Amino acid sequence: MDYSDAIEGYRVEVVLKVHDHLRPYIRLGSSGDVAGAFGYMRELDREHFVLACVDAKLRVTAVHTVSVGTLTASVVHPREVFKTAILANASGVVLLHNHPSGDPAPSDEDRRITERLEEAGRLLGIPVVDHLVIGHDDGFYSFADDGALEPSLTSYRGMVLREKC
Repeated sequence: MDYSDAIEGYRVEVVLKVHDHLRPYIRLGSSGDVAGAFGYMRELDREHFVLACVDAKLRVTAVHTVSVGTLTASVVHPREVFKTAILANASGVVLLHNHPSGDPAPSDEDRRITERLEEAGRLLGIPVVDHLVIGHDDGFYSFADDGALEPSLTSYRGMVLREKC
């Protein structure tokens, strides 16, 4: 039996759809830039986990809501996070999630998932540039600013994501 006709009917397409709250290809030069660009997350009533894919110049090329959870948690798996990053041909990713309580201090689970996603990114060659926890009143926590991410792979200070010598 020849399945070639059936197989040809399947394909993966990447669609660029611009959100009202984010300019396409905005450059994220600092954690403050990220917090400002995703400020809409401060007002969400449930925890949302969002992925921003960036190119080699830290410009946003794709944004994807990975998970919408409850008041206190959301389920995040590396497979769902990096599927979008791979399809978007990302050079790196910025992870974000909000705390509806308003307190941006990361939980132990936030730290564990960040480590797990950072490890998955290293294996795939798509580094985690930062993970921000968005709180209320312009408050946020940056794992990169706090030194909780591998500093040898990514940096807001440089234009290009690359390993430092």
